[in-house]
Amino acid sequence: MSNSFTRGLRAAAAATAPILFGYVFVGMAFGLLLQKTGYGVLWAFLSSLTVYSGSMQFVLAELLMGWPGFLHVAVVTLAVQIRHAFYGLSLIEAFKGLGIRKLYLIFALTDETYSLLCSIKPPKAMPRGRFYLLIALLNQCYWIAGSVIGATVGELIPFDSTGIDFAMTALFIVIFVEQWLNSKTHIPALTGLGCALVCLALFGTDGFLPPALLLTVGALLAGRRPLEKRLNGSQEGGGAVCR
Repeated sequence: MSNSFTRGLRAAAAATAPILFGYVFVGMAFGLLLQKTGYGVLWAFLSSLTVYSGSMQFVLAELLMGWPGFLHVAVVTLAVQIRHAFYGLSLIEAFKGLGIRKLYLIFALTDETYSLLCSIKPPKAMPRGRFYLLIALLNQCYWIAGSVIGATVGELIPFDSTGIDFAMTALFIVIFVEQWLNSKTHIPALTGLGCALVCLALFGTDGFLPPALLLTVGALLAGRRPLEKRLNGSQEGGGAVCR
C-alpha cells in the first residue's frame, strides 16, 4: 500500500470520524425500525448497500408496512430525494475527469458526504478523485455497519421503536449547526431556512420540500454575485467548489 494512499485513507478516516458516530447510531435506528416491520438483517444490509439513502430508507420502512404500489413509492422518493439533484449540479465541475469513479460518487452523494466534499482538501500527492472515493466509501461502510447492527439487535432484544425515526432529523440538525458554526457567512443558511418556513406555511408538511428547494436555489442564484464577493478567497485551498 503506497504512502500516498495510506495518508489519504488516514485523512479520509479522520475527516469522516464525526459521520462515523452519526451514521452508526442513525443506521442502528434504521435497522431496528426495519426489523420491527418484519424485515431482518439481510434486508437491512441490502437496503443500505443498494438504496443508501437514510431519509428515504426510513420512509421505505414505513411504506413496507402497507405497500401502496410502485407509483406511490416513486413519487414519494422523488419528493424526498429531489435535493440530491441540486447537490449534483453544484459538483459538475468537481467531478469532471474522474472517470468511472464518478458513477459511484454520484450514487453515494449523501448530505454528509456532499458537505465534506465541498469543504475538505485532499492530502498532498493524493489524487482528488481517489480521496473523494475514500470519503464516500467509508461513509457508506459506516451506514451499512450501523444498519446491520441495529437489525441484529432488534432480532435479539425486544425493543420499543416508538420515536426512533427522529434519529435522522436529529442528525440533520447537528449537520446544520456544524455548518453554521464553520461558515464565514450565514446568508445561505438563513435563506434556506426562510424559504423552508414560507413553503411550509403555504404547502404543509407533506409538500413543502420541493418548492422550498427551488425557491432557495432561485434566491441564491439571484444573489450569487454579492455572495461570491463576500466569500472571495474563502474556498482557496479547500475542497470541491460547490456552487
